[in-house]
Amino acid sequence: MTSHSDSGTLVLHGLRLKGFAGAEAVAEAVGIEDADAKPELDHLVAHGLASYREGRLSGFTLTPAGREEHARRLEAQLEDTGTRPVIRGAYERFLEINADLLDICTAWQLRDVGGEQVINDHTDAAHDQAVIGRLAELDAKVQPICADLGAALDRFAGYGPRLADALAKVRAGAVDWFTKPMIASYHTVWFELHEDLLATLGIERSSETQPDAESQPERQH
Repeated sequence: MTSHSDSGTLVLHGLRLKGFAGAEAVAEAVGIEDADAKPELDHLVAHGLASYREGRLSGFTLTPAGREEHARRLEAQLEDTGTRPVIRGAYERFLEINADLLDICTAWQLRDVGGEQVINDHTDAAHDQAVIGRLAELDAKVQPICADLGAALDRFAGYGPRLADALAKVRAGAVDWFTKPMIASYHTVWFELHEDLLATLGIERSSETQPDAESQPERQH
């Protein structure tokens, strides 16, 4: 049986994943309506768990107290629901394919021309189709992991569909949906899934022995 999270915890968690974001981005990250996220974010600010910055870039971010509260709630959820073994097992399966995304993103951003690596300008259709094929193969491996996570905790349920949506956009020719930051590109959603697993299990990235697929910098095309 899937364990459900209350809206307050979902918003707290979404803000933890985003780092700095507005209500719309937080809502998208955890699969709730924008109108439901904003009051919860204001509640976090009122209780010292988040702060809000106005200006050219406006948004919310967790305070140190908010990060502590987030960690406490996620730990309590794992204990109360008994889902730690499932989440841990899914995380270990994810790590087995995490480095593959780095290789695929590198192949998407660079291509070989005369024995030299050059920035991929997406004029070589054969190259792009081959890389998209590799991404589709990776997606087929991660979708069962996402399904198992969503069956354990409802807040993981959105990752599979979001990854599939980004892949569909890439296949349709929208190249930005492969690696571009600031949108729900395949790379962005993958990064959030990884961060979610780490946060849920209380694991620091620095303790991982596998290469970090999401450290790949975005190149401008």
